Amino acid sequence: MTPGLAFFYGGMVRRKNVLSTLMQCFIVLCVVSLQWILFGYSLAFSPHSAFIGGLQWVGLKGVGLAPYPDYAATIPHQLYMAFQMMFAVITPALIIGAFAERIKFSGYLVFTVLWATFVYDPVAHWVWGMGGWLHTMGVLDFAGGTVVHINSGIAALVTALIIGKRNHYGNQPVPPHNLPLTVVGAALLWFGWFGFNAGSALAANGLAVTAFITTNTAAAAAGLMWTILEWMVNGTPTVLGLVTGAVAGLVAITPAAGYVSPISAIYIGLGVSVVCFIFVSRIKPFLGYDDSLDAFGVHGVGGIFGALATGLLAQKIINSAGDNGLFFGNPKLFMIQLLAVGATVAYTAIATFILFKFTDLLFGVRVSLKDEQIGLDLSQHHESGYTILE
Repeated sequence: MTPGLAFFYGGMVRRKNVLSTLMQCFIVLCVVSLQWILFGYSLAFSPHSAFIGGLQWVGLKGVGLAPYPDYAATIPHQLYMAFQMMFAVITPALIIGAFAERIKFSGYLVFTVLWATFVYDPVAHWVWGMGGWLHTMGVLDFAGGTVVHINSGIAALVTALIIGKRNHYGNQPVPPHNLPLTVVGAALLWFGWFGFNAGSALAANGLAVTAFITTNTAAAAAGLMWTILEWMVNGTPTVLGLVTGAVAGLVAITPAAGYVSPISAIYIGLGVSVVCFIFVSRIKPFLGYDDSLDAFGVHGVGGIFGALATGLLAQKIINSAGDNGLFFGNPKLFMIQLLAVGATVAYTAIATFILFKFTDLLFGVRVSLKDEQIGLDLSQHHESGYTILE
């Protein structure tokens, strides 16, 4: 999914920044994969406290091929670790959309490792880890609405505000340079999301089938709704709007995929498309911040919508390990979901601010004006994505 994200983001930036965007996504595969093996998985999942895991699984010590009852009773523990690595890798990669086209590669690398360690790993432990305080309270997050999307979305907003706007932002249009590349990325993401969500059943069973169907259904409803909204508001539908809507639907269904019915998935897809469309097309321009590729507008806002929708529409008949939501007679679940959203927003915002400022102080995070004008492909990597100009 992270290479798919690379193409999705890469097509939306200007041609002078396409390689740097691909590079930022692909390097996450390297650094976070190693961080996860060395100590990230242990911090996120080993039993220790309500707020963070311990160090007993450092270097995968004790993480063998036998099933681990508390996490993966039917699959090898190492397979569960590898599956969770996918979430750990893509979450910091999602933040790239907020500061695209203006961040130093060195500062980005340092921030990514720090953020994965001090933000992603603790939040993953809260929600999914044995003894995590939100997990113990009964929060429902089937495949990462809170851990992945709210987490990365809030970090995206904070980093966009700190790093500041791109040069000439708001004074001249910055259209995507290669929409077919973005569509390829969106297609890979939609396909990969089936592994993301259905795979979170940890078995080839009925729950996986439910998650598969609800995932596709929400994406379809959201993509169609965004297209209709654009058609009504702007007079014409666009392919960028279609794929943006589909991704918003995938984001929103992620926490709910294994807890809601296909009909509820339609409601989630339709609703998140309306909310994110309004936020991206009206609220962001009004507020004036530069979230370059709408990482917060889609993942942060969509993740919050999906987490709360789970508290409304979850049904115990779909998944006996879950609970009924507010619309099915249980207001307590909605309050737990609301608490989880609030806690994640607060912690991620504060921790991201500290880590990004710390990185800026020691290494610098923003390229010079000259480097930004030249483009990050040449200024950061001495490469060019294209040799033939249109």
